[in-house]
Amino acid sequence: MSKNQSFLRKYIFSTDHKMIAQQYLMTGLLMALVGGYLAYAFRQQLAFPGKSVLGYGVIGADVYNTMVTMHGTIMVFWVAMPCLLGFLGNYLIPLQIGAPDMAFPRLNMSSYWVFLVSSLVLVASFFVPGGASGVGWTSYPPLAGNVSFTGQVWGPTLWILAVALEFVSVLLGGINFLTTTLNMRTKGMTLFRMPLMVWMQNIATLIFMFSVGPLIGGALMLLADRTLNTGFYAPSMGGDPLLFQHLFWFFGHPEVYVVLLPALGVLCEVLPVFSRKPIFAYKTIIYSTIVAGLLSFLVWAHHQFISGIDPRLAAPFSITTIMISVPFAICMFAFLATLWRGSISFKTPMLFALSILATFLIGGTTGIHNGVAATDIYVHDTYYVVAHFHYTLFPTTFLGLFAAIYYWFPKMYGRKMNETLGVLHCLGTFIFFNATFLPLFIVGFMGHPRRYAEPYTYDYLAGTRPFHAAATYALTGLLLSQLPFIFNFFYSMFYGAKAEQNPWEATTLEWQAPSPPPHGNFTQPLVVTEGPYEYSNPKASRDFIPQAEA
Repeated sequence: MSKNQSFLRKYIFSTDHKMIAQQYLMTGLLMALVGGYLAYAFRQQLAFPGKSVLGYGVIGADVYNTMVTMHGTIMVFWVAMPCLLGFLGNYLIPLQIGAPDMAFPRLNMSSYWVFLVSSLVLVASFFVPGGASGVGWTSYPPLAGNVSFTGQVWGPTLWILAVALEFVSVLLGGINFLTTTLNMRTKGMTLFRMPLMVWMQNIATLIFMFSVGPLIGGALMLLADRTLNTGFYAPSMGGDPLLFQHLFWFFGHPEVYVVLLPALGVLCEVLPVFSRKPIFAYKTIIYSTIVAGLLSFLVWAHHQFISGIDPRLAAPFSITTIMISVPFAICMFAFLATLWRGSISFKTPMLFALSILATFLIGGTTGIHNGVAATDIYVHDTYYVVAHFHYTLFPTTFLGLFAAIYYWFPKMYGRKMNETLGVLHCLGTFIFFNATFLPLFIVGFMGHPRRYAEPYTYDYLAGTRPFHAAATYALTGLLLSQLPFIFNFFYSMFYGAKAEQNPWEATTLEWQAPSPPPHGNFTQPLVVTEGPYEYSNPKASRDFIPQAEA
């Protein structure tokens, strides 16, 4: 690759996996700003109905529905997936297995550009007549399938198109992840010498590939109902709206683990480094994750306990839902055992990693209530589910992403982020996140339904208003807590203190590449002789043994 590349070739139409990873990251962070503003706007309306919202004014019912719909859509599909799969997978897989690049660099570039087009289609839907989709982020028919229900012609249709393009992007990237991992590992890098991040990215990719097909078919049928007047989901034409729920959640619940596993991969990399201990039960974590991936295809109907499905299905889906908590509990115990009696250093990446453990534990335990029919019938579609959902996805998406950025920033840019600002960012995020969503468990138990079409009818649940107000004030604090990160990220990129090649004294291969790595990654081929987490070996002269000596 020529060193005299043009700006467009190097930064825009790049085939270097590291630049493509940063393109995913920057696009995902921009979409997070959009999703964050939408959350601020409709939360203000929940706490203070009929009052003017900064940047918009008074929010009516249709706009409220649109904001709720697009917030959920953006955060799941346009923030979590590009940042945890597109960014972390692209950046780390070749570096951690000693490869010079992805197996198919041009296909990799194409995957980002398809994703960017999907982002533009989604954003464009805000400006079409009728506005962006307001039928819920799950896009259930008949509301989403029949234009006459909402009067929205273009919004939900563009939503379907954008999601389809985003799925194509992930599939293209997944082909690269799997092919690169299986065929381009450096000499000595056996499967059980791979860092757990590589395992997690590839298992997440396989889960996505095996689960997304039914939803793509379901989305095409939904698009046909909207544009060709077919009746796949219309009972009056012999269709069944519950069919879409089955197709959606057959993908939708595995999708939770598609997002979760890369965040667990971040924990697997950060915890050993900052506790100076090998990861506990390396192979057990791998096998547990594979079992969880298989079980993720057998739990979808716990989202439908009150939808009218045969009640006899409740018991088996409750059992599989409880069973899937076991492999993740094993992973959590392995992480705690890694910390046990370690020489812990509370650097910013470690603080975020510990925050993940604390908050995700709440998300996992509250999820059991949703998976058991007896309690789910009571809390289903209340703010209890909203709180649980955020305690599951916020730790993985945002806390996991922040831990990764602070940890690999010196490798990406050759400079260090400011530690004081990082600690301030972590503490503010952790405190205000819990202050935002803990009150919503109470609101849910009080019977307040989520995704309400008309925010002005909340008077009959006026007792929930103080909790909504507390959550809204806390959300404002949560959003403001991201300002130190934004400044720290961009300032440190250009003016941060110069970082050593391996500032954390880590063992995995990416830390044996220059910082930042050149195109091709390594100055010479590496031969792996050790496992990925050799720390505090009493026979070694220092407390870490790199996987390969450069």
